[in-house]
Amino acid sequence: MGVSLAILGLLACGSAENVQNEPTEQPTPHPFDQKLPLHRIKLPKGFTISVFAEVNNARSMCLSPSGILYVGNRQGDKVYAVIDKDKDFRADEVKVIASGLEMPNGVAFRNGSLYVAEVSRILRFDNIEENLNHPPKPVVVYDKFPTDKHHGWKFIAFGPDDKLYVPVGAPCNICERLDKPVYATITRMNPDGSGFEIYAHGIRNSVGFTWHPDTKHLWFTSNGRDMMGDDIPGDVLHHVPQAGMHFGYPYCHQGNIPDPEFGKKRPCSDFTPPTQVLGAHVAALGCRFYDGSMFPDEFKKHLFIAEHGSWNRSKKSGYRISLVRITPDNKSAGYETFAEGWLNEATDEAWGRPVDVQLMPDGSMLVSDDKANVIYRIAYKG
Repeated sequence: MGVSLAILGLLACGSAENVQNEPTEQPTPHPFDQKLPLHRIKLPKGFTISVFAEVNNARSMCLSPSGILYVGNRQGDKVYAVIDKDKDFRADEVKVIASGLEMPNGVAFRNGSLYVAEVSRILRFDNIEENLNHPPKPVVVYDKFPTDKHHGWKFIAFGPDDKLYVPVGAPCNICERLDKPVYATITRMNPDGSGFEIYAHGIRNSVGFTWHPDTKHLWFTSNGRDMMGDDIPGDVLHHVPQAGMHFGYPYCHQGNIPDPEFGKKRPCSDFTPPTQVLGAHVAALGCRFYDGSMFPDEFKKHLFIAEHGSWNRSKKSGYRISLVRITPDNKSAGYETFAEGWLNEATDEAWGRPVDVQLMPDGSMLVSDDKANVIYRIAYKG
């Protein structure tokens, strides 16, 4: 099913010397601009934002070598292929390539095949780009994940080791499930589903991870527990240099806050603390290191994070793209806002919720939004 997309003019900004975030200027009005208040998005000077595609409930993304963008879905049952035929950075066609699936949030591409994560299984659509108009029936790669829908939607990606990494969230806000060690982990497997193993433990719910372009180490975001107040615990960013590490859940939060119920069982000193404590309840999801050539050097090899936004904080937080600057020795040199404006702070109402970030070959960055039902393109014009 195709969707014709309106062409959006880019939003003009100033030079890159001053990186203070400012509202973008509104371009010549276009019919689609009436749908979304893009002029409210604040970016560093020199950056622009436009709409790349309209995709219902746009969630996790992956890009094939041919340039087709695949997009998962959490509220619905579909997976989409987004095609920019004329390479003008505005999608010309959006096709539904799978439907009837259970929370197909995660997508990954390898050797001509699209991998899709449902709640309890991983599917593979072979030779997908030769059959976009008549997608093949999927092959079941793995179907032994828990069936819990609470934190059951998944982000997936292939690592530098050519293994598929799949998180398994805790089936609760806070609980200890010693009977089923696969909960609150990140797992990995071979592309054919064999060699399944738990890679990292103590992770409440990760819906975004990536690998450093130089060290090839895994980095992931995870959402902190609820019902401890507005300001604690924070979401976290973790560095994983090796398999078998434990990051604290359900005993310890953000590296230094014992859980009220389970904290007496194991001290925080037993676990690996986060590299960066993020905002409380910001719902940190997709993340990517910037290794493109378009953005200024000050962004090179630092980590962009999509903060989906809080759902039960008394004053909303998140609803932005943040940036964590990573030092050569894998420490944080700062946590700051890169793009904001999806939340109207005056009314505490949000019109958009960033979910995932994806780098394009030209160095621009795509951002999916499952509330506004679009995918944005952020570019640097200087």
